[in-house]
Amino acid sequence: MTTRDDAHKILDQIPESEVHTAVRFLEYLRNSGEPVLASLLNAPEDDEPETFEERKAVEEGKKDFGAGRTYTAKEILEGL
Repeated sequence: MTTRDDAHKILDQIPESEVHTAVRFLEYLRNSGEPVLASLLNAPEDDEPETFEERKAVEEGKKDFGAGRTYTAKEILEGL
């Protein structure tokens, strides 16, 4: 049995109430070699109140999304 098999076996034995925590920890381990991702994951929560302009921009974005006015990541990277 490999170490990876052992890890799968242990994960299967974790109480259901702790699976979410285990998955988050495994994700942390998986992403720990990515400095940008690590900094995003460790960034403090934005606790400033949302401004009227921000709420308006979010509403506009939701309307655009609902109307299909979107771009794929590929289109954006290619400069539309």
